[in-house]
Amino acid sequence: VQLQASGGGLVQAGGSLRLSCAASGRSFSGYGMGWFRQAPGKEREFVAAVSSGGTTYYADSVKGRFTISRDSRDNAKNWVYLQIDSMEPEDTAVYYCAAEWGYRLSTWSAKTIDYWGKGTQVTVSS
Repeated sequence: VQLQASGGGLVQAGGSLRLSCAASGRSFSGYGMGWFRQAPGKEREFVAAVSSGGTTYYADSVKGRFTISRDSRDNAKNWVYLQIDSMEPEDTAVYYCAAEWGYRLSTWSAKTIDYWGKGTQVTVSS
């Protein structure tokens, strides 16, 4: 199983970025997919997730600025995207793609994730 995140970079405050994650190696039907982030010196925190059925869930801190979506049409590879708008310096972090079995997105935590991808760095300059 492999989750490969991409799309990170350096952005000015107020700008936008789109992160992508390609998940392969098994069927992800029934798995929620989403994103966490970890800023320097802080714990990894939940950002957003989307269920196999398309239901979305967001951390309160990102509602209105982040949009998660998913493309499961390719049997060999699932895609999950994170559109980040109106970026703030506080969004600076390493962003990790994640997958967890089930549909209860509100219970997602770093301790319950089944599969992690390697992170992609997002830096927002003020």
